[in-house]
Amino acid sequence: MTITPITKNMLIVAGDVSGDLHAANLIKALKTQDPDLKITAIGGKLMEKEADEFLFDLASKGASGFVEPLKKMPMWVKLLSMIREYMETQNPIALVVVDFYGFNHQVLGLAAHRNIPAYYYVTPQVWASRQYRAKRLAALTRKMFVIYPFEPAFHQKFGGKAVFLGNPLLDIMPDAAAKTYAIQDPKNHPWKLGMLPGSRMGEITRLTPVFYQAFKKVLKSFPNTQAYLFALPSLPDKVFLDLLGEKPHPHFHIVRDEHYAQRAQMDYLLCCSGTATLESALLGVPMLVAYKLSWPTYKIAKMVIKVNYISLVNLLAEQKPLVKEFIQQDATATALAAETTSMFQNPKSLEQMHQKLLELRASLGEKGVAQRAAADILEDLKK
Repeated sequence: MTITPITKNMLIVAGDVSGDLHAANLIKALKTQDPDLKITAIGGKLMEKEADEFLFDLASKGASGFVEPLKKMPMWVKLLSMIREYMETQNPIALVVVDFYGFNHQVLGLAAHRNIPAYYYVTPQVWASRQYRAKRLAALTRKMFVIYPFEPAFHQKFGGKAVFLGNPLLDIMPDAAAKTYAIQDPKNHPWKLGMLPGSRMGEITRLTPVFYQAFKKVLKSFPNTQAYLFALPSLPDKVFLDLLGEKPHPHFHIVRDEHYAQRAQMDYLLCCSGTATLESALLGVPMLVAYKLSWPTYKIAKMVIKVNYISLVNLLAEQKPLVKEFIQQDATATALAAETTSMFQNPKSLEQMHQKLLELRASLGEKGVAQRAAADILEDLKK
């Protein structure tokens, strides 16, 4: 391909849906602070809207786990060749990569060989598994912008320069309002049960049927419960309806909630492990967390993951875990329904979890994270 030369150009690369969102906000902040800066992006639809030049939609083709990314290697090889040509013809002033270690550490290597300053925004959670990667990140980046307050000390042990400026989700999340759960008649209360089955097709396929059957079991004790499945904007309703395996219950609804307004109104959530758990925590919405992997990926994960919990909420909790986790064979409709029923029977437990989630939010900084990171990158480049 032929790439038109651009002066004062910066390349930003993200590889999944959440990375696309954070990268788009960073692009806006960078261009606000330096209007002469031109951004070339590889990522998703949100980055495409903000960038001056968009090379490839990687976010819609991303893969997670240990086995699934191997299937993407031919595509990645072609894309890395494109990035190599871009770097050699454009001579960008900097590279910024966002999460997505499997692909982005190779992009960082391309930049290092060409002496292009590189930054990591939303650093991957190498503290949770394969900690040896931290040393490689330290060697390939000028600075890392981490998203949890304990991470700078971790990276410092491996020689990395990492700073915590706040969690970037705070830039997009509405403020969490305090709620009370003074329910006089829990059995007949119109409970709002949210379902977030994930952002990748593997997650969606494995968890949607489990969540739906759990909801049907909850209806036996709480017949007025309404269920809301929060679907990705890019996926049609039919994808989810086909996974139900039956005609949907009248109390089951598929919704799309770009600005979190509906999710904030939920009483309880069945939530796939991942960014959605932290988003929900920032809203103060009580939840349980479930996750199912393909069996080969699960076996590998068991060997390499070094943390006690899978959910970000529990990893950030300073003392005991805040939410119940249901992993692999334990993530059954019966188990999820039993936990949900227990919470609905004891509204006080919902209120207590809500309060603790608000405390967790307060520990993650303040809004304006992308603006602070953009200022830091531009100032560092002056040096």
